[in-house]
Amino acid sequence: MGSTVNLLLVDDDEVDVQGLKRAFTKSKIGNPITVARDGIEALEFLRGENGKTKIPKPHLILLDLNMPRMNGIEFLEAIRADPDLRTAVVFMITTSKADEDRMRAYGHNVAGYIVKRDPANTFMEAVSMLEHFWKVVEFPQ
Repeated sequence: MGSTVNLLLVDDDEVDVQGLKRAFTKSKIGNPITVARDGIEALEFLRGENGKTKIPKPHLILLDLNMPRMNGIEFLEAIRADPDLRTAVVFMITTSKADEDRMRAYGHNVAGYIVKRDPANTFMEAVSMLEHFWKVVEFPQ
């Protein structure tokens, strides 16, 4: 793949954000990571609104489910309704094991649903899987 994959991490839990960043560092992955604390801020980064620098494509979004202002499902609904964002590659990374949450996420075409069981190990496993994913998969431009 010729271009760098830009990561957008959408999560309001600072411990999880730091855990994922550590997992990327430990795996020696230097891709740019932008952190948004909720769906509204994530949309601002994706659209380059309200003073936020627009995240260049290709990008991969790691999305938490439960957040203030705009949760993960509401964010998915917003990007899937937006012609410029509807092809975004999104992985849910959440503590929710509920079948209903998983089915709703897949109903909005997420690429995967990752449950944070043991955060340290889950983050390392997720980062390893994501690295393989973006080396093999062709991203929408």
